Amino acid sequence: MRKLFLLVSAILLISCGEETLPKPKGYLSLEYPEKTYKRITLHKPYSFETAQITESKDLPKNWMNVEYPTLKASVDITYRPIEGNLRELLMESEKLVFEHAIKADQITAPVEYANPDKKVYGSVYQILGNAASQVQFHATDSSKHFLKGSLFFYTKPNYDSILPAVEYIKNDMIHMMETLEWKK
Repeated sequence: MRKLFLLVSAILLISCGEETLPKPKGYLSLEYPEKTYKRITLHKPYSFETAQITESKDLPKNWMNVEYPTLKASVDITYRPIEGNLRELLMESEKLVFEHAIKADQITAPVEYANPDKKVYGSVYQILGNAASQVQFHATDSSKHFLKGSLFFYTKPNYDSILPAVEYIKNDMIHMMETLEWKK
């Protein structure tokens, strides 16, 4: 019994040497390349600048994907000519944003964009939470062209983890709208 008491006492004395502290919070240390841009060279009725780190993938119907291989994400671009259906295209674009409301914590009010010199008018929506798409935009000249962009990641969304990448790509999507030009 005495040996057991000495053993337990020795363990308690040895184990109580240092004060136990909780682990500090860990944060991802992600570094993104400095922003440089290039104009897309695909034959489309529109043109804009994309980040240098992207790859443009040509798709039928004047659609395309702007892929971010290192971030495992893409901005899917859809194009539709306006044929007296601008109202329907705008409603469809908004409907596609709000389809994410089931998984979203919040959908921000649209940030409006207008560049009358280039005839580019549009809106950017941010979808907060674990939705499939976190940022969407549409742009139009109101008479001939309608363009929609949606951000998707190639993984199940965990908003807290992908938030830095969302912000990085959202700024690129705004740059796409700012540099958008319609071809004649």
